[in-house]
Formats: sequence, C-alpha cells, structure tokens
Amino acid sequence: MAQVLEFKLPDLGEGLTEAEIVRWLVQVGDVVAVDQPVVEVETAKAMVEVPCPYGGVVTARFGEEGTELPVGAPLITVAVGAPASGGPAAHTEGSGNVLVGYGTSQAPARRRRIRSARPEPAASVTVDAVAPAAPAAPAAPALPAAPSLPAAAPDGPVPVISPLVRRLARENGVDLRELTGSGPEGLILRADVEKALRVAVPREQAAQRSPGSPAPTESRRIPLKGVRGAVADKLSRSRREIPDATCWVDADATELMRARTAMNASGGPKISLLALLARICTAALARFPELNSTVDPEAREVVQFDHVHLGFAAQTERGLVVPVVRDAHARHAEALTAEFARLTEAGREGRLTPGDLTGGTFTLNNYGVFGVDGSTPIINHPEAAMLGVGRIVPKPWVHEGELAVRQVVQLSLTFDHRVCDGGTAGGFLRYVADCVERPTVLLRTL
Repeated sequence: MAQVLEFKLPDLGEGLTEAEIVRWLVQVGDVVAVDQPVVEVETAKAMVEVPCPYGGVVTARFGEEGTELPVGAPLITVAVGAPASGGPAAHTEGSGNVLVGYGTSQAPARRRRIRSARPEPAASVTVDAVAPAAPAAPAAPALPAAPSLPAAAPDGPVPVISPLVRRLARENGVDLRELTGSGPEGLILRADVEKALRVAVPREQAAQRSPGSPAPTESRRIPLKGVRGAVADKLSRSRREIPDATCWVDADATELMRARTAMNASGGPKISLLALLARICTAALARFPELNSTVDPEAREVVQFDHVHLGFAAQTERGLVVPVVRDAHARHAEALTAEFARLTEAGREGRLTPGDLTGGTFTLNNYGVFGVDGSTPIINHPEAAMLGVGRIVPKPWVHEGELAVRQVVQLSLTFDHRVCDGGTAGGFLRYVADCVERPTVLLRTL
C-alpha cells in the first residue's frame, strides 16, 4: 500500500526565510531515490539543489519556475512503497536530513546541464491518488567540462547553460532562439539577453507613441529580491545601526609587488596579490584585535573574536557576494591563494552555500580590480571594519629623498566607531601600509 508523503521547503538557516524556484529537476511520475536533488532554488545567499529525504514516485509538484516560496511551503509529494510501472516497490526510507546547500548524504557531483526548450507546465498539479507512474528516464551522462553547444535551431536546444539567463529572458519576454550568443561556441550569456532588452525597449516605446507625444519617463522596474535584495537590506541595516568612520592613506607598493614576483619565480604554486594582502590583514588584526569584533547592542558589549574569518568582496553575475575564508589567520599565502580561487569560482558558478557566505569577522575589499583608486566602503554588518584596496598604478613618489615613479596604492579603512577610536583605526591602517611598503615588517609577526 503506497503512502503519500509531503516534502516541504526546509529551513534554510542563517535567517533565510524563502527561496525562488529556478529549475525543477523531476517531473510528476518520476521515480526518485533517497537524497536525490529534486529542485534547484535561489536564496538571497546562494543557488543550491534541494535533495528529497524520501524515495518513491513523485505525485505532485508545487510552484512554477520563478515562483518564490516561504520556508515550510510544500515542494513535492512522493508516494513511497508504490511500484513504478509494475516494477518493484520504490524505496521507502527517508534520510531526514534536508538542509539546503549541504545535501542529505554524500553530495552529488554538480553537473552542468543544457535543457531543451519545452513548453512550461500550465499549472502545478496536486494528485490525491497515486496514478500509475511512467518508468524513470535514464540519467543523462554528465557533460564534459567544455561542452560543444548546439546552434539555436527551430526545433533544437537553445545554447544556454545558466538557469539565471533563462529566467531573465522568460521574465522579460525575450525569445532565446532569436539571439546569437557571444560566449564560446555560441553560448548565450546574460549580457546577450540584456543587450536584446536595451534594443527592444526603445522599439516598443516608439511603436506605442503617437507623433509629437512626449517620451515616457519610466521604462523598467527591477524587483529588489534574491542577492540584490539581500545586499540592499544588509547595506541599509549597516548604515542605520553602525556609526562608521573612514580613514585612508597612500602607500608605496613597489616592494610588495617585487616580493610577489620573486615568490612566483621560485617555481612553486603562484601567490595572488589578494593572498598577500590577506596575510597582512591577519597580522594587523593580531596587533589591533578591536577591529576583529562585533557589537552586541542588547548586552551593550563588544565581542572580540580569537579567530579571523576573512570575507572578501566578489562581483558575480548574481551580484555582489562576500565569501568567507575560515581561519584565515592560520593559513599561509599558498593556502589563502587556493581558497580565494575556490570560493571565487564557486561564486561565479552560483555554487556558494550559505555556510560559505556567513560568519565573517572582517572583510577585505579589493575594488582596485574595477580600475578605481579609492572608496569609502560600507561595513559588512555585523562586522566592525572593512579594509579597501584601490588599484596599484605608477605615480610620482618621493623615495629616499628623490622624486621617482613608484607603484602606489590607496588604502582605506571603514570602522565601527563604537569598538575603537581613531587612534586604534589609524594604527591598524598605518601598520598595513608599512607592511605594503616594506614587506619585511611582516616577518616579525611570523
């Protein structure tokens, strides 16, 4: 006798209360195994696959792609113990472990999929009785790392990998089959969809206006949700609750750049500039622990941490994210380089988990990659400080009493004035600048 079990959107943790359905991975009638991912959702922190704790036949799905569901809302129903098309009874045990981003057993390897264009389901279907289920389709083989993408044909697959690109096109009425992708082998990128929108809006406006009528003053409204909405909420809260102040200094980074070149010429793993700056940050925080802290307003206490979980700002297609390097103070430059690379790649592919994006105690923001010299960073609430690093460029500089062309960088520190005064903040920033100008200063702390 089959038993129909309802699987609800699980508690996502870290204060997340809803998620948006990006892509269904199963259809009604499919047979699913325990811990098999059934839906891909996007939260304010990451895009993750949700595994089902039950094995059986899918009898209903709730919510179309693009629908936002609250935690606790039904996702699917599964008939356990039901035979699939006359076959043996489906597996009935459940794992009970359904935290998003962590899986319910050993995490399955993430596969990049190219989905053939097909009509969207008319509506979600709820089934009271279990209908005979079709046999599960054989699993498609994993695509190679660099798949050969088919050209968009009238009845063929559209060369799109990212579900975010598909959703952007769907929400704005863009037919992906009419686009020519600018990515490798014709891959359609987000920029291609946005370009089509920029072209389409003026055409629509021109068609709707009568001769001599004034041009409209508003063309699009973009919802503040997902990552963009989470960033907006966090930055607004930071400005409301933290009395921040900023100090900055120019530093001669010539010797730091030479030291990095020498390290990378030794034949070992390459060391990134971000890793060296992170190493300097952790050494400075050991001297000025007031800045590696948070404020507990209810208890009216400053909580200083004995570890450094270093966040770093990374720009992705989904928006600004701040992955966290755990125990950065205990990692050497090579290990920091590897972890920065891993988290950055995961951010670009939308694979960061909530655990990757939370728990930071101090943030390093290298906005120099955008070609700008300075900034006044907004603190990543509830942290107490953020170090900003501008671009490193040749500038006139007085070196050993002579005017010379040196590699100069602007460093800025935004700090919570509740945790320390200007003397501490200035001391921290001056120590960072000294290490940038004379990397041997750092050796005293090793």
